[in-house]
Amino acid sequence: MTKKNLLKGICLLWLLLAVTPVLQAQDRAQQASELLDRLIAGQGDSVYVHLDDNIRKMLSVEMLNGLFKQLEQQAGKYQSYGEWNTEPINGMTVYYCDVKFERLPLRFLTAFNPDGKVNTIRFVPVPPEKTTPPTTSVQDKIKETDIQVCTGNFKLPGTLTLPKNGKDLPVVILVHGSGASDRDETVGANKPFRDLAYGLAERGIAVIRYDKRTKVYGADSAPAGKEITFDEESVDDALSAIKLARSIPTINPERIYILGHSLGGTLAPRIAQRSDKVPAGIILLAGAARPLEDLFISQVKFLASALPSAKDIEKEIAELQKQVDNVKRLGTDTFDITTPLPMNLSQAYWMLANQYKPLEVVRKLTLPILVLQGERDYQVTMQDFELWQSALAKHPNAIFKSYPRLNHLFQEGEGKSTPLEYSRPSSIPSYVTDDIAAFINRPKPGN
Repeated sequence: MTKKNLLKGICLLWLLLAVTPVLQAQDRAQQASELLDRLIAGQGDSVYVHLDDNIRKMLSVEMLNGLFKQLEQQAGKYQSYGEWNTEPINGMTVYYCDVKFERLPLRFLTAFNPDGKVNTIRFVPVPPEKTTPPTTSVQDKIKETDIQVCTGNFKLPGTLTLPKNGKDLPVVILVHGSGASDRDETVGANKPFRDLAYGLAERGIAVIRYDKRTKVYGADSAPAGKEITFDEESVDDALSAIKLARSIPTINPERIYILGHSLGGTLAPRIAQRSDKVPAGIILLAGAARPLEDLFISQVKFLASALPSAKDIEKEIAELQKQVDNVKRLGTDTFDITTPLPMNLSQAYWMLANQYKPLEVVRKLTLPILVLQGERDYQVTMQDFELWQSALAKHPNAIFKSYPRLNHLFQEGEGKSTPLEYSRPSSIPSYVTDDIAAFINRPKPGN
């Protein structure tokens, strides 16, 4: 989670935080092209000298030297890259081009601070040219209307998906994972929240989904004079969505469910705890039970272990481990203010993250709980799933299910999951949607 792009920023090969606008577009485009050429050539030293201070904390010359070779191991041999384009994202100008590899195309993105220093190096899946509309069979069964989720002055565009017919409907509110996600939680060609919305509506369940606040407002996602925490990032807007759901005539206000994916799953107990009226239930899809900093370092180590040059970045991993160990001491006399905070998050963000204990909160909830987990997930692992099981062992209405073939996005596959797997177009399997619908439509105890 970040002000704009949180947990997705942990992958050493993929994401780095970017926060400032750029100037001199024509010169910057040439600079971007030269930067990519040097990365392709493995000239890490000539890239490193152009990085700003924030990005230098996350990358070393050794990592930059081997970056492209590491990408080739997963995407295939590099072939070429295309024309440069620009796009304004969260108040900055991002320069990007599509890079062709033997097996999988990737998009390279970069941006610069006003001094011309690079503050972003990012490889992501190439997005689809256009959103695939629902099939005719789905269109015959659902209907969608535009909505707006409002929290104070923050207004988030969204979509209400309904069965074609019906009233007094249950509704599921979808809460995003980390990053500046749209209402579909789009990752490359994948739109897991859209899949869930269509699938649940086909099964007689309404769905509310909306663009995440950090997607709409970027660095301005907290009220003036306040630093962002995960409450401003996710929780407050989910609470506003609950209030909105109660006002919709076709929705049964007693059957409002929260479904959180990844970070959203971690925060689902907090959303239920803070709601002025307890939801009908919460659904956790790959929700992390471990502390954020532990999740961060475990993902870094997992990704590094798959690289042939893992020993070359042991120093960087040790530095990240030092940051993780230090942030656990935040608020104590032993906290070192000179050590950078992990993931470039603020003290305010980490302070609340340290205070929030999802397992302690979930133990106090009496509402029905469904916990779903992909067994191939390397971001949120079966260790988290087992922690939820242990915490809820005495809960009479907690249901747990794991899926051997699914990864963090609930994509089917075989063997170890990797970041590049997220580039492959796929849909959430119908059996997952069936399990969610069965949980929502189950008879009440005693009936």
